[in-house]
Amino acid sequence: MRLQQHFKQQPDPIWLFDLDNTLHNASASIFPTIDGLMTQSIVQLLNIDSEQANYLRHLYWQRYGATLIGLIKHHQVCPTQFLHLSHDFDLEAHVSGERHLKRYLQRLPGRKMVFTNGPANYAHRVLIELGIQSVFERVLSIEDMFLQQQCRPKPSKSLMQQITHTLQIPASSVIFVDDTLRNLKAAHGLGIATVHFAHPGTPFSSQYTGRAPYIDLRVSSIRELSQRW
Repeated sequence: MRLQQHFKQQPDPIWLFDLDNTLHNASASIFPTIDGLMTQSIVQLLNIDSEQANYLRHLYWQRYGATLIGLIKHHQVCPTQFLHLSHDFDLEAHVSGERHLKRYLQRLPGRKMVFTNGPANYAHRVLIELGIQSVFERVLSIEDMFLQQQCRPKPSKSLMQQITHTLQIPASSVIFVDDTLRNLKAAHGLGIATVHFAHPGTPFSSQYTGRAPYIDLRVSSIRELSQRW
């Protein structure tokens, strides 16, 4: 296993964990809620109907990897306002995570951070609901992903280079856990070890059964990751 070799070389790694569909099951309830709020937010901010708003939400997500980028680029939308409107809901009834998640995370050696395209306030609230906020020393969110005044979320290689530079860590000491294959492919190109969290709700994730050269390990739960590291 390539990840085992990585641990031998880097006994004290830096873990970057994606949030949605990795640390919790966002597809079950949260994603549909956020999608609906995003559409409503676009209706409000651009003064268009819901059908047009939903079309733009899909279009910008597919084209840029994040709806927010298209809204900033083409409509000069305030990112803070959009993120607040689209993530302003009660999480308690929506968050669903693995049993004993904190225990499994604590079994993994090294420092741990959350690396998400979501906003910081949302990420912190999810971690609190999951009871794992103390496991992570930092949350790297969409607010940290502006390079030269342009939003560059995952899978941007320049973003990942900035993250390792900001944290003052070599890419070879990082292990990145994410459910989205294109994010992992970008990270691997920089020398970061990759773990594919195969969530069935993530587009193309459940179809992946092979051993792509940019995937060092594939798991379907944090429990499995803690058992196989």
